[in-house]
Amino acid sequence: MKTPATHLTRRSFLGQTAILAGSLALAHPGLAQTASKPRTRVLSANDRIRVGIIGVGGRARWILKNEAMPGADVVAVSDCFLSRMDEAASQVAGGDRWKKYPRYQDMLEKEKLDAVFVETTTHARVLIAIEAMQAGCDAYVEKPQSLTIAEGRVLVNAANHLKRVVQTGSQQRSMPINAYASQLVREGAIGKVHTVVVCNFRGPKTWNPKDEPNPMPEGLDWNQWCNQTELRPYYMDLQFKWSDYEDYDGGGQIGGVSGWGTHSLDQAQCGLGTDDTGPVEIWPEPPGGPTCKVTMRYANGTLLKLEGKDRGMEDLGAIFLGEKGKIEILRGDFLTDLPELKRDAPPPTPQGPKESIPHIQNFFDCMRSRKATAADAETGHRATTVCHLVNICRKVQRRLRWDPKAERFLDDDAANQLLARPRRKGFELPKVG
Repeated sequence: MKTPATHLTRRSFLGQTAILAGSLALAHPGLAQTASKPRTRVLSANDRIRVGIIGVGGRARWILKNEAMPGADVVAVSDCFLSRMDEAASQVAGGDRWKKYPRYQDMLEKEKLDAVFVETTTHARVLIAIEAMQAGCDAYVEKPQSLTIAEGRVLVNAANHLKRVVQTGSQQRSMPINAYASQLVREGAIGKVHTVVVCNFRGPKTWNPKDEPNPMPEGLDWNQWCNQTELRPYYMDLQFKWSDYEDYDGGGQIGGVSGWGTHSLDQAQCGLGTDDTGPVEIWPEPPGGPTCKVTMRYANGTLLKLEGKDRGMEDLGAIFLGEKGKIEILRGDFLTDLPELKRDAPPPTPQGPKESIPHIQNFFDCMRSRKATAADAETGHRATTVCHLVNICRKVQRRLRWDPKAERFLDDDAANQLLARPRRKGFELPKVG
C-alpha cells in the first residue's frame, strides 16, 4: 500500500499555512449558527457544570471511573466507535443517564454544554476543540495539545478570540508539591540554572504495514476516526496503537516524546518560567537517527538536554542543575541536595487514580472566575512545541535556530515545511476571528 510522502513542497506548505491561519470556511457548516451565537452561560458557585466527553477510550474512562468531577455532571458522550460508548457507560456510575452521540457535532449542537473534555486521538484533537469552543464550550484538552506547531497556534488564537477557558491535561501543573518545587527553581533557590536534564524520549515510527488490512469493526466511523489524516484501509494497530505513529502522534505514550515526554518537557518549561516562549536553538548530539540525544538552548544560555536514561515514572519530571545545587522534580515529589528546601514543602501527591482531581477542579474553578487555568492554551502549546521541535530536529539531523516569537526556524525552509501538514478535505480547521 502506498503511503504519502512526508516531504512538503514550498507551495503545499504555504497553502497549508493559509488553511491553518483560518482562511477557509468552517469544515462543518452545521455549527456555523452555533458559532455565531454561542450558548455561553455565566456560572455561579452553585451552578452544576454540564460536561460532554468526546472520545471515551482509556484516558477518558480513567478520569470517569476514578476521578470525581466536583460540581459537574457528565450529561453526554461522543465517540465514533459506538461500542466504546456502551462499554464506558456500563463501567461508570451514572453512565446509564448519558446521551450518546456517534458524531460530536450533533452533541455540540443539541446539548447545552458548558464544557467538553477532548479525550480523542492527538490528530483529531485541535479541530474538535476549536469546534467545541465555537459552540460556546470551555475545553479540557488532553496532552499533547496538537499534532503540529502550526495547528497548536491556531488553537491558542481561537481560545483567545472566543474568550474560552482551556486547560491542557498536564496535571503536574496542579500538584502542590510540583508547583512549589517549580517556584523554588524560578526564584533562584539553586542559583542560575545552567542545565536541565530529561529522559531521552523516543520519537514516533513511520506507518508501513506489511500485512493485509483487517476487517472493519461494526459501528466504527473510520472516516471520522482518520480525521485530518489520509483515509487509509483499516488496521487494528492504527486504531489501538495510533500514538506510536507520526501521522497520528509524536512518539507514543510510555517513554515517547509526546507521551511521557510532554509531561517532562512541560515540567522543564514550568521550572524555567518559559511558559510564553521556548528555546532558540536545538541540535542532535551527536546526529544519529530517530533516537539520538538532543540539546536545546534558551536565550539566557540555559541548556535543556534529552540524554537521561529511561527509568520509569520519574521520567515525567526534570532535573534542574544550578550554580548552588540541584532540584529533581518528579511526578508528585522532588529531591534536592539542599535539604533546607524541603522544610516547608507540601506533602507529596500520591500517584494514581486521584492525582488529576486538583487539575480538573482548577479547570472548573476557572470556568467560574474566567481566569487562566494552571495549564492554559498558551502554556500547553509552548510545552507541546518543545516536543515537536525534538522530532523535527531528529528528522532533519542538523542544528536549527528557532524564533519562539514568530514560531519559525531561521534560514531553514526545509525545516519550516515540517511546522504544518496538509489536512484532508472536509477536516480543515475553521476560520475563527
